[in-house]
Amino acid sequence: MTRQLSPRRQVRVAATDADGTLNAYPPHLVRAVDGPAPDAPWAIYLTDERHDYRLLAFDFDAKTDGAATAAHEAATQLAHVAKAAGLDPVICQSGPSGGRHVWCALAEAIPAQLVRPLARLAKALWPQLDLSPINNPATGCVRPPGAPHREGGRSTVLHGDLDALTSPRGTAAQVAELHALLAARVNTAADAITGPTAAVDLDSRRHPWIPGPKRQLSSAARVALLTDATVPQLDAERDGSASAVLWRVLTGAAAAHWQLDDVQALLDAPGLEHVRTRRRPSGPRVARSKDERHAVLHRQWQRAVAHVAAGRRPAGDDPTFPTRAAAIAEHIEHVQARADASPGRWSAGGGPADRRVLDVLCLLALEAVTATVEADIRRVALLAGVGRETARTALLRLSGDGWIIRTKAAEGPNAAHWKIEGEAVIHTDIATARSQVAHAARHTPATATAARNALLLHLRDRTTAATHDAFTPAALGFHAGNVYARCTTTPATLDELSWRTGTDARELHAILHGLVAAGLLEGTRDGWRRADEDRRDQVAEICGTAGLLATRAAAYATERELWAWWQAELAWMHQTKAEREQRPDPTQLALFTAPLPHGPRRKHPRRRGRADFRAARAALVAT
Repeated sequence: MTRQLSPRRQVRVAATDADGTLNAYPPHLVRAVDGPAPDAPWAIYLTDERHDYRLLAFDFDAKTDGAATAAHEAATQLAHVAKAAGLDPVICQSGPSGGRHVWCALAEAIPAQLVRPLARLAKALWPQLDLSPINNPATGCVRPPGAPHREGGRSTVLHGDLDALTSPRGTAAQVAELHALLAARVNTAADAITGPTAAVDLDSRRHPWIPGPKRQLSSAARVALLTDATVPQLDAERDGSASAVLWRVLTGAAAAHWQLDDVQALLDAPGLEHVRTRRRPSGPRVARSKDERHAVLHRQWQRAVAHVAAGRRPAGDDPTFPTRAAAIAEHIEHVQARADASPGRWSAGGGPADRRVLDVLCLLALEAVTATVEADIRRVALLAGVGRETARTALLRLSGDGWIIRTKAAEGPNAAHWKIEGEAVIHTDIATARSQVAHAARHTPATATAARNALLLHLRDRTTAATHDAFTPAALGFHAGNVYARCTTTPATLDELSWRTGTDARELHAILHGLVAAGLLEGTRDGWRRADEDRRDQVAEICGTAGLLATRAAAYATERELWAWWQAELAWMHQTKAEREQRPDPTQLALFTAPLPHGPRRKHPRRRGRADFRAARAALVAT
């Protein structure tokens, strides 16, 4: 069987560890495939001599109690998807522990650059998947059906026809279809887990908007802006009604990170006719009053922002999105790979906090689909689980080392803009840049979006795991949180975790010992894994840090509101008397349980003609 399956003339043989157990398959320990069977377990390469894939093998580990069930379910689901793509999957039980191998034999050679993204999508869906074999075209290998296991027994076929492996029928088109089906699943999983695709914030005038660098309107929104909304259209779905045209303009503006003031500046445009006038049963439209125009635009803008943020905007509204999603995913993947290849940078001094901040910026870039993001230190601090001063110094260190570049300083209500570097080029005009157009041809809209979503899920899981009261300096510390976040339910050896975290083996061993003592990790024969029960809350209680991050978030929210209130006061002071709107007295704050969402802010408290920030804080805290 091995001779029939192996794409190369050699197989790799397991070596004996210092304690006498069989485990690793060193590249130098090989045997000719036409020779006698080795006495130890052996594994076959997945690629031929040119490092093109002739076999796809998905290895689902089951090294702990209960993992066998998860491995079986994952293998069954993947095989179902592969069969739907036209491939002939074969499921094997790898050995007595209950691990699973899913095999697909290929009649055509598949380049590694087409297999890697497919494997990453599978990993995003099934975390039990071991990427090492399928992600390494030079030395990646898996034990074939019939090969012995180091703990006894052999790899045994459970489902599928062995003829599908010995007489390969898989094609490049079927692999591409498998990629597309996995992409669809990742996109669905991302929508279900991440919820809204964008965060909604308030601008300096308390109007909602989606933070991010302002872009030009999409072609559909530009056409709607110039459409005479009083003239019926031929397309029944785009009936030319003023409200429908306005909706296309506002959703396009919200998706392009416009603020309401930007839209108000175009109030005379044809597409905003619904704001200026209202329809009557017969005859021409009637002009609205100033207050009515104000109310209509505010109400529709709120709906448009919420609609776009919740991800319900049709994909066709932004034809550049798949190309931009593929470009930012490739860029962030390159940045993360470069960071992983610089392990010592993140293990000493402020390194653990720096890596958290870099991961947060990468997450924000993926959400905004741009390498340049607007990020204030409080927002970064809360997402990274650090203090605002720690976030500020981390940004400066990352900038000094060339990981990020500050492209725009903070100004008024706007935070500083940071561009994530990675020794890779992200074009400012992706829609017309040649290299990006060529790159986009390799992606369908679904697969391009899935590459971004897979990274989003990965970074979100990692930052969420590390951002906890248990991993603050007064508790276990930032470094322990980073180590915990890089552990999974599958055991990892000291060498693997040392590479993932960039930590010296001796220091890492001490951190792992502390995490095991706290009940957050378990030590097994095969390495360290997360405990079945998440005890981070209990650890925070014991360390006296429970609620620290929530208290910090509340304090930062108050600081943001105080700053926005003062900025609004400055803007009001620079207006002419004709432009100024009547504002409530600050003492009226006590009449409301929350700030009003619309209209002018209340007068800022003053004392002897100067701003009274203490009174402003007291008024906010009281409500």
